[in-house]
Amino acid sequence: MNIIVLCGGLSAERDVSITSGTMAAAALRRLGHNVVLMDLFFGYPHPYSDPSEIFTRQEEITVAAVGETVPDLEALRRARGQANDSRMGDNVVEVCRAADIVFIALHGRDGEDGKIQAVFDLAGIKYTGTGCLGSAIAMDKWIAKQIMQQNGIKTPRGILLKKGGLAESIGFPCVVKPRSGGSSIGTSIVFDAKDYPAALEQAFRYDDFVIAEQYVKGRECDVGVLDGKALPVIEICPKSGFYDYRNKYQSGLTDEYCPADLPDEITERLQRAAERVYEALCFEVYGRMDFIVDAQGEVWCLEGNTLPGLTPTSLLPQEAAAVGISYDELCRMIVDLSLKKYEVK
Repeated sequence: MNIIVLCGGLSAERDVSITSGTMAAAALRRLGHNVVLMDLFFGYPHPYSDPSEIFTRQEEITVAAVGETVPDLEALRRARGQANDSRMGDNVVEVCRAADIVFIALHGRDGEDGKIQAVFDLAGIKYTGTGCLGSAIAMDKWIAKQIMQQNGIKTPRGILLKKGGLAESIGFPCVVKPRSGGSSIGTSIVFDAKDYPAALEQAFRYDDFVIAEQYVKGRECDVGVLDGKALPVIEICPKSGFYDYRNKYQSGLTDEYCPADLPDEITERLQRAAERVYEALCFEVYGRMDFIVDAQGEVWCLEGNTLPGLTPTSLLPQEAAAVGISYDELCRMIVDLSLKKYEVK
């Protein structure tokens, strides 16, 4: 097949996306596909007479590493050198229309919030993963929290704060995070009221709305879901601090155990909860849910991710590997399951 792997974009998670994209593109090439890697923000800048011809070029793909800090998006805007405010580069739709399917390796804004999915739906372009509606729901952590509560899924209570509004508090300790986004960017755990204003300021750098929610102490676990079925549970144990951007993507800073060493009953509850979140938030094909298991054995869902990372330290590939699904096979399954969405019923 001719496949576009779409990554990058103008998101704080851009570097993570590029690593996911380069790894997925390399895997799809190993599987025998004609693969073109494209950055959503920069588009496809090379000349062509017919977009289908780009799949014969097979430019070299080098797997990129995730840096320790969030990228400078203003510097990125300047680097593109265009006066317009478009968040999508030249030729993206035309080139993607020439593909059999687009493998979406975007994370965060524009890629994980349903916007690119809506564009592709309108253009008749096939793509991997969850559609526009589920992507938008899951990316809005406040709406997702309400839906989980309505479906009987335990999630920490929280309040929504607007930039420039009253800095209300839910009490301490609490977690402060942007309403949208991922990779723990802009997220803080606040144990003392004196640190609350700084945590709000940091979160408001990334969103005009911020969630302050109850801090639940316990074991951090994640559960991937593939085609509606839960994968093994993975437990995450940062060597210092919490599971922030640096601990997520810098090798050796976090210990991960898969399958997690948990009682069978708790493992079962985590997996069934992940499947319920997947269904309630309208996920399709695959996703990953974040949980805390507290000291009493209660399972709390923090959020769901429609486009979980595919980097060397990412959790979903580790969970798949625990049941014998290699990285390449995982990418193949994502493509095959996504194509089934478009079969005539």
